[in-house]
Amino acid sequence: MEDSDSNIRKWEDLDTDILVKIFQLLDIFELTSGIAHVCSAWRMACCDPLLWKALDFSMLKSNFIKIPLEPFVYVDGRSDRTLTRLLKISLSLSRQSVMTLIFHFNLYISDEQLTYTAERCPQLRRLVLPAWNRIKRSGMCKAIRGWKELESMTMPTIANPPYLLDEISTHCKNFSELKIMGPCDIVFASSLAAFLPKLKVLSLRCSILFKDVLILILDSLQHLEVLNISHCVLVEPLPPPQHKGIIREIDQTIRQKASRLRSFITCMDDSCVMCQRTRTDEGLVRWYKYEEGLWKTDEVRSLAL
Repeated sequence: MEDSDSNIRKWEDLDTDILVKIFQLLDIFELTSGIAHVCSAWRMACCDPLLWKALDFSMLKSNFIKIPLEPFVYVDGRSDRTLTRLLKISLSLSRQSVMTLIFHFNLYISDEQLTYTAERCPQLRRLVLPAWNRIKRSGMCKAIRGWKELESMTMPTIANPPYLLDEISTHCKNFSELKIMGPCDIVFASSLAAFLPKLKVLSLRCSILFKDVLILILDSLQHLEVLNISHCVLVEPLPPPQHKGIIREIDQTIRQKASRLRSFITCMDDSCVMCQRTRTDEGLVRWYKYEEGLWKTDEVRSLAL
């Protein structure tokens, strides 16, 4: 009996590299479910940097209702507690090895949750931000100042973007990629030109885009290599009573300006489903109405999730 028992291998005796490969198949909920407490060997495997290069919360949405006053959403307390628990466990296990951080666009995080995360992810290279109804200017700026290695960001539009782009320009010297999930107006485009003139990749897909804004971007961002305006509703100002008219085809002036780019990605096809959806939603796509995970798509490979 003793001889047969001695031939039985225990889970804690399994090679660490094999454990890590197994744990790589788990999602964030499974990794934080308590497996790190099984034994010291499992905890060591759970802390391996390979598991935490990307911290993906894209499957986690807040349970919320919209309200008429700021911050215009009320988040259920259980949602907050769930996110806080997941953040604390995962950021403890990751030991500052997170390089990509992804939030669902309907995950309404707080200032405290954002800054707590920023302090524990100093090596962050890529950030996919959620809607920031509950994030104040001070919280966002504090987080950006801690992400000195940041290179890429996906973000919703905000009413007053200059301060954010100024912080990125000051503290994130390697920043080169930006995706905006929402309209890019003349103020935003001017801010890009002022604070991020060396931007290399920009995606404005699935939004309303004025012709003069597009021309400003092409004229001002001289280091731009890739521009994605797929499925955008391209419009130009018109005098009253029309105010604006939809452009059905990219004209020669814009194509000439874009010819210096390595890649100018467009789609303005009436038969394209995404183009139809952008027009139906008047240039501000209601992603919640469509297939789950559709918001992760991008024609620029480095920006797709």
